[in-house]
Parts: sequence; structure tokens; C-alpha cells
Amino acid sequence: MAYHVILATHKILIPAPLADNLSPTLARFFAVPDHGIVALDGPDATAFAHAQFANDVAALAPGHWQWNAWLTPKGRVIAVFALVKASDDKLLLVLPDHPAELFAEQLRRFVFRRKLQIAVPADLRVSAAFSPPALARNAQIGVLEDGLELDFGADGGGRTLRLSRSLAAGDGDGDDEALAQRWQAFDLRHGLPRLPSAQREQWTPQQLSLDRLRAYSVKKGCYPGQEIVARTHFLGKAKRGLALFRARMPLRAGAAVSDGARDIGTIVSASADGALALAVLPLDREPLPLSCGGSGLDEIPLQEGLAR
Repeated sequence: MAYHVILATHKILIPAPLADNLSPTLARFFAVPDHGIVALDGPDATAFAHAQFANDVAALAPGHWQWNAWLTPKGRVIAVFALVKASDDKLLLVLPDHPAELFAEQLRRFVFRRKLQIAVPADLRVSAAFSPPALARNAQIGVLEDGLELDFGADGGGRTLRLSRSLAAGDGDGDDEALAQRWQAFDLRHGLPRLPSAQREQWTPQQLSLDRLRAYSVKKGCYPGQEIVARTHFLGKAKRGLALFRARMPLRAGAAVSDGARDIGTIVSASADGALALAVLPLDREPLPLSCGGSGLDEIPLQEGLAR
């Protein structure tokens, strides 16, 4: 048996054991102001997203979410985001680090005659907690009384991302900024590139190791940059990927990584304090000591479990 839960006039089918408890967890939630939401609403929402984005939106079941990316025609990543399929005609894009209004404006240029509205919902805000979600499990979303929750947990522990219309106890406390920075560092440790503006449209999905998140498809039909992505995959020409480093001095995105003789890579994401960073480097590099700005780098393994 299952129940239908209404969210913004759309039905989402939730298994009965999950629908029995539609109250959010009492976990300590905090604001993540570097995340925005873009809504795609209309009969052509799924078809439009499937044609524009790198992952297989058509195959995603309603009530689930996936990692996805939007690419330039040259196959460079504009943004990496969570795509939530509330229903076939309502999608929500959760964007870290990319201004939602700018993303929506760029995306509207490709709507043409499709039956679709693209907007930044004024009534939804993003908050997070370092605890498992009340209802969501892996890629299945949880429906709350005033919004949705996503399971953002991984090997490093449980996490909940919530899209809601109301504040929760604890939201807006003075330590929100520190918790948001901890959230970003967790993303980096698990290979989710948090791209500042200067690093957008610079890297292919393979160079950002987005296969670790299952954030793109090489089997679906055409989308911007698809030919380059598929050619790189099927010809085995991916030569660079992500590596994670702990810094001995603060790092910044865009800085060069050196092996002592030459620059071999670039920092693409750095934590707020600069102590942790993701870099794009050759996959077959020599095991030489690396540095950035004259300071040594300590490579640490990427953690698993964030793929959906």
C-alpha cells in the first residue's frame, strides 16, 4: 500500500512505511546561503532537462534525485547540481556556488516553444544538517509538510539537505557560517567540485571525475557537449582527473600545482579556510612531491558514498 502526498499541486508516490511519518527530523539545521534553487515547471520539464543536461533525466523516476551537470557545446562544465524530480512536470535544481537567477536566465534562452516555466522559487530556502534524513533514503526524496529533504550522506557520515518554506529551530544561529564551511569541506572530501566563477566552463566532466558521482551519461541522446564527452569516454582519452589535497598553507582555486620541475595541474576547488582542495591533475603522473605556491601538498584519498 502507498499514499499520495501533495507538494505544490503535484503528486509524489511514497511507500507506506515512509509516509507514516511526515515530520522533519529534530536535527540541528543551518543555512547554506551558497546554494540556490531553480524550478522547471510544465509538461515539457523532463524533456527539456533531458536535452540540456548531461545525465539521463528521462530515466530518473519521480520522487528521486540525481547528480547532474550543464555543459557548454565544447563539453566544459558550467555547473554541477542536484536534480530533483518531484514529478515528470516539476523539477528542482539545487545549485551550489552558482547564482540561481543567473543560471535560470541562461537556461531560458533555450526554451523556445517548449511548454515550460523556469523560475527561482521565492518560497523555498535551502538548509542542511549533519544527521541522517527523517524520510529520504539514498536517491529517494523525502516529502515533509513544508518541503522536501534529500539524503546527502556518504561514508563520512549522515547529512540532510532540506528545501523548505519555513525556518526550523536553530536556523540562523551564529555558528551557521562555520557549519556551512564544514559542509563544503565534506563535499570536497567526497569529490564534489564546488566551482567558483573563474573555474566554470574550464573542465570536462571526466577531468572533474564526475563519473564518481554518476553525474553524466555516455548512453543517452544529444545534449550540449555530448559528442566530446562520448568521444573521450569511448576512445579512452581521459588523461586527467581530480585529486584531493591537504594544504600546509591556504590554497585558492586557479592556483597551479607543481611537481618541482613544471606545473602539472590546477586547483579547481578550495575550502573556505584554504586547508583542503581539489585539483585536476594527470592520471598517470609520476609519484613526485607536489607543491602549490611553494608550499608542499599532502595528497589524501577521496572518500566514497556520495554518488546517487
